Amino acid sequence: MVVCGDDGLAHRLATELRGVYGEQVTLIVPPSERGVRTPVVGRARATTAALLDRVVSAAVNRAAGGGDPTATAATAVNGGERVVEATEATEAALAEAGVGRAAALALVYDDDETNIRAALTARRLNPRLRLVLRLYNRRLGQHIEELLDQAAALAAGDGSTDGDGSPFDASTTVLSDADTAAPALAATAVAGTSKVVQTDGLMLRAVERPAPEPGEVADPGLATLALLSTAGSDPADGSERDGDSGPRLLPDAATVRAATGRGTVVLEQVAYSGPSLPPARGGVVPPFASLFSRRLRWSLAGLVACVVGLAVALSVVADMHPLSAFYLTLLDLFAIDDPAIGASLGRQILQLLSGLVGLLLLPVLLAAVLEALGTFRTASGLRKPPRGFGGHVVLLGLGKIGTRVLIRLRELNIPVVCVESDPEARGLAVARRLRVPVVLGDVTQEGVLEAAKIHRANALLAVTSADTTNLEAALYARSVRPELRVVLRLYDDDFATAVYRTLRAAHPLATTRSRSVSHLAAPAFAGAMMGRQILGAIPVERRVLLFAAVEVGAHPQLVGRTVAEAFRAGAWRVLALDTAKGAREEIRGTGLVWDLPDTYVLRGSDRVVLAATRRGMAELLGRRRRDRAGSGSGS
Repeated sequence: MVVCGDDGLAHRLATELRGVYGEQVTLIVPPSERGVRTPVVGRARATTAALLDRVVSAAVNRAAGGGDPTATAATAVNGGERVVEATEATEAALAEAGVGRAAALALVYDDDETNIRAALTARRLNPRLRLVLRLYNRRLGQHIEELLDQAAALAAGDGSTDGDGSPFDASTTVLSDADTAAPALAATAVAGTSKVVQTDGLMLRAVERPAPEPGEVADPGLATLALLSTAGSDPADGSERDGDSGPRLLPDAATVRAATGRGTVVLEQVAYSGPSLPPARGGVVPPFASLFSRRLRWSLAGLVACVVGLAVALSVVADMHPLSAFYLTLLDLFAIDDPAIGASLGRQILQLLSGLVGLLLLPVLLAAVLEALGTFRTASGLRKPPRGFGGHVVLLGLGKIGTRVLIRLRELNIPVVCVESDPEARGLAVARRLRVPVVLGDVTQEGVLEAAKIHRANALLAVTSADTTNLEAALYARSVRPELRVVLRLYDDDFATAVYRTLRAAHPLATTRSRSVSHLAAPAFAGAMMGRQILGAIPVERRVLLFAAVEVGAHPQLVGRTVAEAFRAGAWRVLALDTAKGAREEIRGTGLVWDLPDTYVLRGSDRVVLAATRRGMAELLGRRRRDRAGSGSGS
């Protein structure tokens, strides 16, 4: 894998590829004097610093010898990770990094033009290369994606096989910060864990369960993914062996039944069980009462009471029928009656009072009309949180990332209340279309979070563009509800780590997550580099389970076999069938069907979701990255 970038995302992505997927990574980074601070990634911090020190020394030596500082710089190697120092991903730098033999290339520079230019060069050097680009312009990204895929297909003939006949994936994936951050933020707010995989609108999480008591039957969930290490074993020793004491990935049913005193990791679907949003009323007409403010309604009620009082007084003074008195009062009120000349003094006084009330009524009626027109515009598009509403997610910020998070949460049927200070924010149109309650106001002002029902919420997602605003909102929400689940979006990775540790120490019983943009983006970029069929990865102690969606016809290990026969313990397991491509009569349901019978025969046209170990996935997909890495180890 080759990663090119000029900010913290490149280093975070390289760490994700090495630590989670076990890939060999080459980094192309700018010269150290132009580079940025490396993010804190556990133990990788010290090794990366030492690695960059060696790169600096090599660059100084090269400059002393009269080398070209703009060309490919020195290469440093540490623990299987190579670093190539270059100002840009030029053809020489890409060749130095071994793009011609690489499986995938990620271009995560902060400039769209730099990424596009490097992608075109890389596609020419290696038509079979998987490309992942970071572009902010989504419309341009769609066109670039189609162009590069078409170029790969033309350069590789039919675009389906390598020279040895094995399948390959030369896809191009364009991602933006909003696209990559939104799924991680939504998953953390809903599930409170990073062990989450999302597919076709479903959110799945891996849950660790303790060993069952004697005689107790454990719930296997959707599937049993792993047996945890036994007591006394050391899961942190980095071992990959399948011994009896270590974790057992994808065990068969007999192994699970025979295991005693061992916890399990099961797959569950994340579902929301709280109250749902009230159904939207038909059309765009809001309730009549919502058109007028409370003060205006009280003013109208007071005037009505005055009219009724004047009518009663006229009925008593003039000895008239109440209906006639009310009629004459209205005539006086609207100044369309003749003067009460020759009438009693009481009648004349009441006529003057009625005219005065009529004068007071005119501005109130005008205010009612203006307020109704103004309120109708906002009430028809933006809803307010209903009374007694709770169990929802409070989302702060409807910018680029907040809009994506809102869409993802509503796809999962999670109730949301949004808070936005800018009445022209891009996400307000989406909230209006989705009929999501919105509170317009500055979250740092008193009463705004209370209007969003923060005291009844399950989680707070602070994703505004200002770190201080997110932090202030999180601290205030903690003071209102200490056990509230809080997720912060912070730009700087070091700052995010410090905030997380402090909030966790201050509120040990609450779930707190503070994530930088690079931290949120790295898993999505890494999954795209592994191929479009990879849905995600879930760590199990020191090992990793991969989830993928594959076509059965492309894998002889699956086609023509039953679900039970296709299962290989410790390697892969079929979890679900995608019925969008059609299924036989014995399969009922739409979308992804998770309760597949063991007797179901997989046919070539089926598309399935499966879990696999790294070795199992490499064997199933026919990948030969280890062979390629070995042939290029000399560089």
